[in-house]
Amino acid sequence: MRGPVAPPQVPLALTRADTFDSLVHDSAERLRRRLPQLDGVDFVVREVPVLRDASADGAVPLGGVVRASRGRRDRIVVYRRPVELRSRNRDECAQLVHEVVVEQAAELLGLAPESVDPGYGQD
Repeated sequence: MRGPVAPPQVPLALTRADTFDSLVHDSAERLRRRLPQLDGVDFVVREVPVLRDASADGAVPLGGVVRASRGRRDRIVVYRRPVELRSRNRDECAQLVHEVVVEQAAELLGLAPESVDPGYGQD
């Protein structure tokens, strides 16, 4: 018998990209509850950064901030592939996603990451 292993509404049917999107969304919602000024910020996932985003030392960024312009809202971007490559499992990935979101929110708001999330940097 051929067909899907699980129906589409079952988590088994979620792609890695869908799962990653959920991690970013969950992290963003946690921060929005603490910091209402993030309500006007879009949180987006991109597969990889463009080459111009790489630093002078060749480091690949895990996230970034795109400031509002031309009718667009501020955006916090998380790059899926670089984050996944630095994570050994789903729990590590979730933790790293949250750290990236916290760091980018802190940059956007001009705050220390510990001000955005008091648990930042703690295992």
